[in-house]
Amino acid sequence: MNAQTESWTLQGPAGAIQAACDRPAGTAPGRGVAILSHPHPLFGGTMDNKVVQTLARAFVQSGWTAVRYNFRGVGQSAGSYDEGRGEVEDLLHVIAQMAPAGPLALAGFSFGAFVTSQALQRLLAQAVPREPERLVLVGTAVSRFEVIPVPAALHARTCVIHGEADDVVPLADVMDWARPQTLPVTVVPGVGHFFHGQLPVLKQLVMRHLLAPVA
Repeated sequence: MNAQTESWTLQGPAGAIQAACDRPAGTAPGRGVAILSHPHPLFGGTMDNKVVQTLARAFVQSGWTAVRYNFRGVGQSAGSYDEGRGEVEDLLHVIAQMAPAGPLALAGFSFGAFVTSQALQRLLAQAVPREPERLVLVGTAVSRFEVIPVPAALHARTCVIHGEADDVVPLADVMDWARPQTLPVTVVPGVGHFFHGQLPVLKQLVMRHLLAPVA
């Protein structure tokens, strides 16, 4: 993302996991660590996806350390696509190594939002539950995968963003998923799945969420 981006090789259940880490400027302690998950591996999704990089910039400029990583079988990550099952394990292993303690944020785009929801369920079911300080779901792939509902206690910490003209995941499907939860969805008018031409708007919306106080 920039000259200061750190390259990491982590260990996952399928072998090496390629990761990149960006830290906020200055020497003051950051707000925590955000782990960002990318779109579908079989359709060109990587940690360098423009939406994922936009999310990383939003987190870094809001004081968070942002960690992007490649799912198994993508880039230099070992293994092969596992229909979401192994990818959830990949995310949990990244969290364990890059954010073992302290404030945690989770964010995902498309398939990555689905994986994030599954991992969140696992984190909350631990003997000592771990709740993220912030949750950001963009272009959530609810029409293609089983996206777990967000617990009501985390709604104030959650930001769901979707494009009105998304032709990969129809907005109506996201609303059908969110409606039973009474979970708010921020809709960007006229925007497709990949937020072409509107990435600055996406960044502003995410930063507004990250910088807002949570009651």
